[in-house]
Amino acid sequence: MSGQPAIAESKQQTDANRADIRRDKPWIIRTYAGHSTAAESNALYRGNLAKGQTGLSVAFDLPTQTGYDPDHELSRGEVGKVGVSIAHLGDMRTLFDQIPLAQMNTSMTINATAPWLLSLYLAVAEEQGAPIAALQGTTQNDIIKEYLSRGTYVFPPAPSLRLTKDVILFTTKNVPKWNPMNVCSYHLQEAGATPVQELSYALAIAIAVLDTVRADPDFDEASFSDVFSRISFFVNAGMRFVTEICKMRAFAELWDEIAQERYGITDAKKRIFRYGVQVNSLGLTEQQPENNVHRILIEMLAVTLSKRARARAVQLPAWNEALGLPRPWDQQWSMRMQQILAFETDLLEYDDIFDGSTVIEAKVEALKEQTRAELKRIAEIGGAVTAVEAGELKRALVESNARRIAAIEKGDQIVVGVNKWQQGEPSPLTAGEGAIFTVSETVEMEAEARIRAWRAGRDERAVGKALEDLEQAARSGANIMPPSIAAAKAGVTTGEWGQRLRAVFGEYRAPTGVTLETVSSGAAEEAKLLIADLGERLGETPKLVVGKPGLDGHSNGAEQIALRARDVGFDVTYDGIRQTPSEIVAKAKETGAHVVGLSILSGSHVPLVREVRAKMREAGLDHVPVVVGGIISPEDELVLKNMGVRAVYTPKDYAIDQIMVGLAKVVEKALDGRTGSHAEPEAAGQQVY
Repeated sequence: MSGQPAIAESKQQTDANRADIRRDKPWIIRTYAGHSTAAESNALYRGNLAKGQTGLSVAFDLPTQTGYDPDHELSRGEVGKVGVSIAHLGDMRTLFDQIPLAQMNTSMTINATAPWLLSLYLAVAEEQGAPIAALQGTTQNDIIKEYLSRGTYVFPPAPSLRLTKDVILFTTKNVPKWNPMNVCSYHLQEAGATPVQELSYALAIAIAVLDTVRADPDFDEASFSDVFSRISFFVNAGMRFVTEICKMRAFAELWDEIAQERYGITDAKKRIFRYGVQVNSLGLTEQQPENNVHRILIEMLAVTLSKRARARAVQLPAWNEALGLPRPWDQQWSMRMQQILAFETDLLEYDDIFDGSTVIEAKVEALKEQTRAELKRIAEIGGAVTAVEAGELKRALVESNARRIAAIEKGDQIVVGVNKWQQGEPSPLTAGEGAIFTVSETVEMEAEARIRAWRAGRDERAVGKALEDLEQAARSGANIMPPSIAAAKAGVTTGEWGQRLRAVFGEYRAPTGVTLETVSSGAAEEAKLLIADLGERLGETPKLVVGKPGLDGHSNGAEQIALRARDVGFDVTYDGIRQTPSEIVAKAKETGAHVVGLSILSGSHVPLVREVRAKMREAGLDHVPVVVGGIISPEDELVLKNMGVRAVYTPKDYAIDQIMVGLAKVVEKALDGRTGSHAEPEAAGQQVY
């Protein structure tokens, strides 16, 4: 006890010293959230804000992101699954009920339909009495990267870029504190981008958008520095900790360089690189998912430790996102990571702790030099939009992702619990049922009923006039935002807004079937022999149809499966994203498919597979085996197999060459079943994403 006064005195002195220290303001703490209905998401938001979250990050479902109403054919199985369904002003009003938008900083991950969702948001803000000039937040509004990665595009690149420009010009004038565009390199890394690709593609996209804004005949050149200063970025941070820190410092320095050298911006405050971040979800593992907690924490440090390149807003995935949708408790756990780092440590009391490091400086300079070279190459092609339309950037991403996967398969890139140290104690976090959140299938039926009631209760003459004005603006080149806001107030729905603009701009369909360089490992030889043997028995090359039913645009897994299947000898048909079950079945019949592989990562696998299987029976294709890949729980795996699915593939199945062996055995077993012979069943556990 004799030491207690000295300890107390020391603590008082420490507290006094700390009181004199000026701490930096913490970054905005967010969780990316939204599911089911506007009412349920509103309750989730208010709960998270009460727990200390300081900003909102809204996840929209795929119909909302791609401009369809909940009762559209392509919305089947997708309503409320990967985000909240917002079909009209009433939904947006409910989403932000009791949340004062004048005091909120709201990020919306929305791209193709960004003008529409922002219009709904502004209409609700006006209803709340909030002056729109004071609103703070962000619309992602980066349509170019959608053609490269996530696939939630609607219109062709040129009109899509025009809509991005319209949002920027409108908000710069009317909502000056709003970030009208978040150049999103996050999804580029998820699609396999290297740090240099992430840097160069994102900066090339920003340049393309800024040049488009500047070329508008009504643009006021005097406001350009304001436009530049409101462009923000949304990035990804992976596990290569030092590289990620250097990447962010390189981003900041290159952005400043572009501001001065390309655009002549002299005001240092207008040149600041501002970004938000969600750390890497691609690297989260289904195996030993508790390890994901450590991964998320380490990745967060890469975007917070360096003061000169610190994120303005951070949102973290949850440990169980490789298993399915996180629960509120899982999101709370990730939020607490941020709060502990920001408020319990002394990080915010110091200047940049990496300044003067020769290691950091050398890596930053190397990244900058390589990025400048890649930016020059993209410019020589004709810029980001031309490079996207030509397929150059997409091809590079697919090849990069193939090399990443091959490195993991070979063990050159270690992933703990996946290709090394797989043995471990069972995780108590996943024991029993309820380790993830599931969206009830009744959500879709309820959404369909609500939108019918909404249509029945509105003034159809006002809706018709609003849609006519919207179409006229689209055709004339006028800014799309004022008529979109008027349409929101008149009661127009998301699908009606999207359909009217589709009629003007057309709808984009990405090219597929390009032969790409692949990287194989030794295990492919077994698959090649099996495929060759099947070819002899069949008298033709075994045919695989890879389909992506519904609105899920995450095509990475489907592309890699299609590439490797072609490499080992399958005749592969892959027609890209956003296919109806009818289209997939028609393609299987047309090609004489021997196996159909469905890739669904939106959580909509049960209803979509059910519909595909039903249409295959109608088409006389019930004998053709179906395999399914996605983020699928063990419970749903049983449901799918009871439907007749031959194999279920999930993220834990990283060895694509072994998947090829499994696919060959699925075809072999189906062939043996038709010829009456008896073969050994395919190996248990041969699964893929």
